[in-house]
Amino acid sequence: MKKFGFGSMRLPCNSDDPKDIDLPQIFEMVDKYIESGFNYFDTAYGYHDGLSEVALRKAVTERYPREDVIIADKLPVYMLKPSHNLEEIFSEQKERCGVEYFDYYMLHNITNNFYNGIIPQLKCFEFAEKLKEEGFIRHLGISFHDDAETLDKILSEHPSIEFVQLQINYLDWDNEGIQSGKCYEVARKYNKDIIVMEPLKGGTLVNIPEDAGKILTSYNPDLSLASWGIRFAASLEGVLTVLSGVSSLEQLEDNLSYMKDFNPLTEDELKVIGDVVEIIKHSIAIPCTGCDYCLDACPEDIPISKFFALYNDVKQSIELQFLHYFYYDNLAKKNAPASSCLECGECEENCTQHIKIIDELKKVRDLLEVDLESML
Repeated sequence: MKKFGFGSMRLPCNSDDPKDIDLPQIFEMVDKYIESGFNYFDTAYGYHDGLSEVALRKAVTERYPREDVIIADKLPVYMLKPSHNLEEIFSEQKERCGVEYFDYYMLHNITNNFYNGIIPQLKCFEFAEKLKEEGFIRHLGISFHDDAETLDKILSEHPSIEFVQLQINYLDWDNEGIQSGKCYEVARKYNKDIIVMEPLKGGTLVNIPEDAGKILTSYNPDLSLASWGIRFAASLEGVLTVLSGVSSLEQLEDNLSYMKDFNPLTEDELKVIGDVVEIIKHSIAIPCTGCDYCLDACPEDIPISKFFALYNDVKQSIELQFLHYFYYDNLAKKNAPASSCLECGECEENCTQHIKIIDELKKVRDLLEVDLESML
């Protein structure tokens, strides 16, 4: 398998509505991707409010022979309730994707809470193992968002797991909250194949401070900022493929420019990344990737990740603060303001980055929640 996978979490859209997917552009992107010799497509039940799987069917499985492409999907553990029927969900996924089987299938967004809660309640592992026995999935794995100790426990108790999808990027490698490096070592300890997600930390690593960007571009002006993150992950031993959540043809073409004939990072390049990490660490206020699992849980429908993105922008450049009052006000009126937080904690249970969301929303409120009319 080539080391560059087509991620379907952040597909191009015609508007801010995640369901308003730009299919013509996706067709063009898929064609370019396959023509370049790649064939791994990753999707999930909840991406784009359920339409990512449908887009994959229309762009891939209805247009290319099934045996020529590799399709990965996930059982939405984080969305499950005791009343849910796993067979019905899986059947719906097959129909949405237009397939009879999945090449790679994962229990999605595994954390300690889910592992000790809904997963044994609904016997999710037993269900997935049965699917594999029956030929409906070829490879069984997990998409994981917790600490290395939890991963070690899961892999020791479930030898049927063949691969692990991990958040790995150069910023989170030594992050004690994410534990990218430690989780990678655990996966290697059990000889599990690794699929990398969030190599750019939800776009964070292409929006780095100017000083950090200058270090990378001065070292090699021909390489994009994104290339450093994706090549870092792809250079690790045991990595099957690195997912890039491409949102445009331009992004895809950039990714292909260095992944088509992939060259691992050199020792000098790793040292350069080390210098960049130190700069970035001092500039990011809230390490949110924009996955929006928190939004699925929020009873007030607060656009948490968008608020955090605005907050981070202002913290990196105070000149943006006045303009971002308007962005914040628009989002708050369309959805709900940060001050409407009930402090129920449901969002924190779902957060893949282990962010103290309740506390951070208070900071957002204090910074951006103002009476605009009185300022104009």
